[in-house]
Amino acid sequence: MMEIDWRTSTWQQFGAAIDMLGDAISLCPDHLWTDVLWKDPGDERYGQFWFIAYHTLRWLDLFLTGTMEGFAPPSPFILGALPERPYTKDQILEYLEACREKCQSTIEGLTDEQAQQRCVFEWMEPSFLELQMYSMRHVQEHAAQLSLVLGQHDVTGFDWIACARSKDA
Repeated sequence: MMEIDWRTSTWQQFGAAIDMLGDAISLCPDHLWTDVLWKDPGDERYGQFWFIAYHTLRWLDLFLTGTMEGFAPPSPFILGALPERPYTKDQILEYLEACREKCQSTIEGLTDEQAQQRCVFEWMEPSFLELQMYSMRHVQEHAAQLSLVLGQHDVTGFDWIACARSKDA
């Protein structure tokens, strides 16, 4: 009987979702960076392309941490407030790369005990492993939204990614 390496399989699919998000961010032309994808009643910037990209990465980073306690995104990103100006594409892509590396090392190094650890949030209390599945779905959802907007503006160059790209790609 063949043994399945669930860590590698999980990383391959999670990495692919992150890579698809990265493609959407990379391919976004400057004139769409502040395009409003949906109207947010709190502030229209919450619905802009750049913010959705940042939002996705911030939650990915948080969920890889597994707790709100002591969590803060890296500089220049701020938690709980909008910046004076939109984050730049380079800043977002740098954060994406840091999150991608954190995700790969977290998933590949995950022990059974860590996978079963409970993660407490106001709206759910999943195991750490389930939280990562939840996070993967969140990344893919927003990657799809951003890709749809690009496609609606005739931006080309992205495609379905079957598994995480190697660092050499």
